[in-house]
Amino acid sequence: MKEFANILKYARPYAKSIIFAFACLILTSMISLALPLIVRNMINAVVVLKNSDLLNSLTKDLVIIILFQAAFAVAHNYILSFIGHRVTADFRIELFSHIQSLSLRFFQGRRVGEILSRMSNDITVIQSALVSIPVAVLRQTITLLGALAIIFYLNWKLTGLILLVLPPLMLFARIFGKRLRRLSETVQDRIAQALVVLEEVASSIKIVKSYTREPHEKKRFENEIESAFEKSIGKVRISSSFGPLILGLTFLVSTILIWYGGQQVMQGTTTPGELAAFFLYALIMAGPIGTFVKIYTQLQETLGAMRRINEILDTKPLINSPLNAVKLRPLMGHICFNEVVFSYEDGTPVLNNISFDIHPGTTVALIGPSGSGKSTTVQLLLRFFDPQSGKIQIDGNNLKSLDLQSYLSQVALVPQETLLFGGTIRENILYGKLDATEAEMIEASKSAHAHDFITRFANSYDTLVGEKGVKLSGGERQRIAIARALLKNPTVLVLDEATSSLDNQSEMLIQDALEKLMTDRTTFIIAHRLSTVHNADKIIVLDKGEIVESGTHKELMANESLYHHLYTMRLIEAEAPV
Repeated sequence: MKEFANILKYARPYAKSIIFAFACLILTSMISLALPLIVRNMINAVVVLKNSDLLNSLTKDLVIIILFQAAFAVAHNYILSFIGHRVTADFRIELFSHIQSLSLRFFQGRRVGEILSRMSNDITVIQSALVSIPVAVLRQTITLLGALAIIFYLNWKLTGLILLVLPPLMLFARIFGKRLRRLSETVQDRIAQALVVLEEVASSIKIVKSYTREPHEKKRFENEIESAFEKSIGKVRISSSFGPLILGLTFLVSTILIWYGGQQVMQGTTTPGELAAFFLYALIMAGPIGTFVKIYTQLQETLGAMRRINEILDTKPLINSPLNAVKLRPLMGHICFNEVVFSYEDGTPVLNNISFDIHPGTTVALIGPSGSGKSTTVQLLLRFFDPQSGKIQIDGNNLKSLDLQSYLSQVALVPQETLLFGGTIRENILYGKLDATEAEMIEASKSAHAHDFITRFANSYDTLVGEKGVKLSGGERQRIAIARALLKNPTVLVLDEATSSLDNQSEMLIQDALEKLMTDRTTFIIAHRLSTVHNADKIIVLDKGEIVESGTHKELMANESLYHHLYTMRLIEAEAPV
């Protein structure tokens, strides 16, 4: 089935094991079909032939057959379950990798809780189907067709009565299955929305508590859960009504079979053993019929989950390394924007004909009012987005032609909102260079003036920072982020309000570290504090997505234009010396 093509490809390495497991499954099903025939012979040996030796021999055969069936059943259950879980694990990893490869536009258009729901709930539904459906379909198909052939051989008239029930069952299953699929997709969507609320509350718990909005958030979560509950009850209502309907038809057919079969026994046209065997096979057939109904409904639910997963898998990364990409090792740091135009999805230009040329080792500051395009400029530099027109060149090469991994491995970002991973301080610093030595890590921490406060913790570098670094102050988080960038030792450095979370004393300490960090590196600084841009080699002033002026601090102050206005009005840094 095409919906499962993305996940079934992971089963190919296990083809031989799957074939062996299905062979065991076929043998198990065939043995199950043989059991009623042995029971028939045992009953006839007792009732008709009254032969104890034959009964003993048949009993031994039955025990041996049952043991073989158990062995085959254990083999196929374990192998197919193992493969199902292995395939699902591989699929989760591939989905995670694909999600990481997607551009920022994808994440800007979705909530984290929705993505988490598809990674957890939807794949859990798919995993259950992978483990159970193939086994059930093959086993029940063999059982149904085999039992049908045998009962037709035993008594074709009674078989005809059973076959009359199959068409309405198939019709009911199709109608109910379609409704269940729609309801299942709706339930999964509602649960995803509930997870969105949970994720938002967990990540913004300080705001929730400070505004005492716990009742409001509980109501939001409750609304989503109640909506999912109502749709789930709709599923239960359908499945609950379908079961009794099938059971009623089964009892009705059984009553007719007992009456008609009893007439044949009394007329001598069949034996009690044959009638007993027929009923056993009829009961065996009832199992597959009921199972197929369940499989069909489960398949509909799984198709809904797979559709949601495929929506992500079918989303293509907008930012990719091209074929025959250029690898710049080492990166020099010569950056040139040439008439760059960029807009987000609404089409409103954020940057309009931006052009500048930055030589290696230059420190450039981007200044301007909020919304002027400063952050967008560095996001284009990091190739989080591509411009609609114009060109960005790195060391004379179009940024789009570079191998993205080799380029970004030589670029470091210290963002304004420092988010740490929920592990230890050590893990967060080593994120800049995973194979760094202990000495390198400590040296980077000392340069960022983080070593002293880190060693004051009882567990030192092995201290857990909490979710997103919640156990640390803003300044401590920022210094760890700077230590991480120092450890990476980049050629191009982007500081997005890198000292915004520091008090004056901490900022004085960190400025020295930043000056060392910026030495011989191409550095872009986005800042509102002039203390961080005062000595920049070049200051670029942006307003409404355009460069309105550029130069050194002294030159821009002499121009008495926007930079001078921002400076004197203390919108950049109130405490900076004039």
